[in-house]
Order: sequence, then structure tokens, then C-alpha cells
Amino acid sequence: MDDNTQYLINKGKMLPLMEEFYTIQGEGFHSGKAAYFIRIGGCDVGCHWCDVKESWNSELHPPTLTNSIIENAKEYANTVVVTGGEPSMWELDYLTNSLQKNNIKTHIETSGAYNLTGIWNWICLSPKKTKLPLSNIYPKAHELKIIVVTKNDFIFAEEQALKVSDECELFLQPEWSKREIITPLIVEYVMKNPQWKISLQTHKYLNIP
Repeated sequence: MDDNTQYLINKGKMLPLMEEFYTIQGEGFHSGKAAYFIRIGGCDVGCHWCDVKESWNSELHPPTLTNSIIENAKEYANTVVVTGGEPSMWELDYLTNSLQKNNIKTHIETSGAYNLTGIWNWICLSPKKTKLPLSNIYPKAHELKIIVVTKNDFIFAEEQALKVSDECELFLQPEWSKREIITPLIVEYVMKNPQWKISLQTHKYLNIP
């Protein structure tokens, strides 16, 4: 990578774009809403159940001019969801400032493992045991989403919920490959603990991106 490209990446004017697409938000609080997704490559959190492992190596996703990403987003939606990989590994001030100037709402899904840059209308914090969130992101989170793989994840969920604000929306989501086993456990848990809500990967049920 040449020095100029690295400079532009450091300034957030280029990003290792994996994919961008217009679809329906499938998970969490904003499920069912149309949104333009920007998936940025690069992640070292290492969830064994990750369904986009191809996003982990940022070198597989060539640096793309952020301005071109912004122009594409402007054609489609009034909401952009920045995801990954782990998007907070990158400088996102330039991207979000530009989107906000075009009256586009900015949402992010992050593990919280890195310092967050950018201006956000909605922060979905999805902590992972392999690399826990930094303490400064918990009070900023609008939504806490815990992926449930085993019964022990309910304990992890409660530990994480103690760290977010009282206004933060709490969601439990079954890991897709374990959904037939885990979903009934989540239903039972939420009925006993109604401060939590259920998140489903509805885009997979709808067979859309």
C-alpha cells in the first residue's frame, strides 16, 4: 500500500469496503426498516460463529474512496448502517459527517472493542467475550444486542446490561445455526425478564441480504 493510500485511510477518506447494498434491516430495534448497508472489512474479534468471516482480513477488500460510498448511499436511503467486520477499527468521522450533511441518519453495529469515531444517530453494541468492549462505549449505546449460543450467554448478557444506560434497549438474539435449540430458551427468558426483547435475523427468514 502506498503512502498516499495509507494517508487517505488514516483520514477516513478511503475505507476497505467489503460490500454495500440496499435492503431491509433484519435485526434489533430497527428491524423491518429500509437501510443502506456499508460493510467494512477488517476484524480481529474472532467469533467462531461469525457468518461473514470473509470480512476479517481487510487486505482482501481494496480501499475505496469514501466519497463514492457516500454518493451511492445518497441514491437509496435516509438511513445508513455501518457494519463489518468491526467498523470501529477505522476512522469514520469523514463518512458520518458527510452523510449527516445530506440528512442521512447514521447507525453502527460494533463490538465496542475499539474507540468509536463518527457521529451516530444509533449505536448498536454487540459485545463479544473474545474481545470485550471498551468501558467508554457502554454509556453511548442505544441498543445492546447479545448473541446467544449457550445458556451461559444469559449470564454474560446480564453482566453487560449492568454497564449500559437505563435508556438502552436490550435484545437477545439466537445464533443462527443454533436457533431451533436456543430460540425457545430465549422466549422463556424474556417472558421471565421482560426488560429484554427478542431479536431475530429476519433477513435470513426473508431470504434477503
